[in-house]
Amino acid sequence: MNRVPMTVEGAEALRAELDNLKKVERPSVVQAIAEAREHGDLKENAEYHAAREKQGFIEGRIQEIEAKLSMAQVIDVKAIEPSGKVIFGTTVSIIHMETDEEVTYRIVGDDEADVKNRKISVNSPIARALIGKEVGEVVVVHTPSGAVEYEIDSVEHL
Repeated sequence: MNRVPMTVEGAEALRAELDNLKKVERPSVVQAIAEAREHGDLKENAEYHAAREKQGFIEGRIQEIEAKLSMAQVIDVKAIEPSGKVIFGTTVSIIHMETDEEVTYRIVGDDEADVKNRKISVNSPIARALIGKEVGEVVVVHTPSGAVEYEIDSVEHL
């Protein structure tokens, strides 16, 4: 079984969603199904069919989250001694060599990636180019529009 890297925050978010689905969403949909059954003929009961569809979605999501958590290798980057190397979970500031534009990313698991919040997947081209490199090194990221060079400005364990 392949382990999937995940940050502590990502694992906590999944556990919170799972808890909500099991303790809030699942009981409410069971109640909605019971109420819809009381209305009689189930063949033409739109409320019943909608509630059953929602129940299927909830049960599927519960199974999906449980599977992700069972395969997760939770990594607490704060517990790792800073070495100046880019590793999973670190926050990296890089400078575009041509434009001098600085951008900061946090390298996270696939499920946690959110480019708007500057969180990139460990499997993204930028992260793959950065992993294992140190502050001051120049990395080449291969993009669809060509190779782009970045200099690693800082690596933080936040």
